[in-house]
Amino acid sequence: MEKYSVLMSLYKKEKPEYLRLAIDSMLNQTVAPDEIIIVKDGPLTDELEAVLQEYTTANPALFNIVPSEKNLGLGMALNLGLQHCKNELVARMDTDDIAKPDRCEKQLRVYEYTPDLSLLGSSVDEFYSAPSQVVSRRVVPTEHKVIYEYAKKRSAFNHPTVMYKKSKVLEVGGYGNLRRNQDVDLFGRMIFSGCFAGNIEESLLWFRSNDDLAKRRKCWENSKSYINTIKKFWKMGYSSFGDYLMIAVAQTGMFLMPVKLQHWVYKKFLRK
Repeated sequence: MEKYSVLMSLYKKEKPEYLRLAIDSMLNQTVAPDEIIIVKDGPLTDELEAVLQEYTTANPALFNIVPSEKNLGLGMALNLGLQHCKNELVARMDTDDIAKPDRCEKQLRVYEYTPDLSLLGSSVDEFYSAPSQVVSRRVVPTEHKVIYEYAKKRSAFNHPTVMYKKSKVLEVGGYGNLRRNQDVDLFGRMIFSGCFAGNIEESLLWFRSNDDLAKRRKCWENSKSYINTIKKFWKMGYSSFGDYLMIAVAQTGMFLMPVKLQHWVYKKFLRK
């Protein structure tokens, strides 16, 4: 089975206990990673530095900690990390989520029998306090043709579940210099350029859904970024003007909604 790298980006606001859970979930994969790249996206707290030191001391050959003196933002930090990944297959992982033990094994098996695959994610189980208490599930399309159409308007992947080919990400220029929706932009460009993509219907990751996530959604910067991303797709010939107009109206409407109503809409129409 092909070797793979794990790519993570760590910011100072992350909680040390969440970071431990995320790292442990990758260390305990049924097919272990060949390396774990963690980008320090700007200065970290002493507590986070202590966690990194603990893991690197215990596994010096496995971990590669890549420092950045200033905060780059997720996309640029991941681009920096990609430069240090030695394997073609790279498994993305966030520092506050928990991968299921067989996540990477199942993705690697799909790559084994689908050699032209460039991008593969999965559905996720969302939780608030503990992964044993799943509150919702974000299901994404599985077939390439459906993904191609879906991604013209909506995020067709759960970013922390994705395993992609490094060379294909670099071919389209990597992540864009965006503070929000970096994944939507990158994966849309990859698919439009001809990359073959898929998703595993099964949930392979427990995704932390909390008040911080709700605050990020209830933010004009986030809505504006999403609108501009679809506008970019329209300008390059991927999305239609109708797609762009629909998203502009929908995102503006979601931003103007009270938080409780927005949360209800997400649960009712965008989750299972």
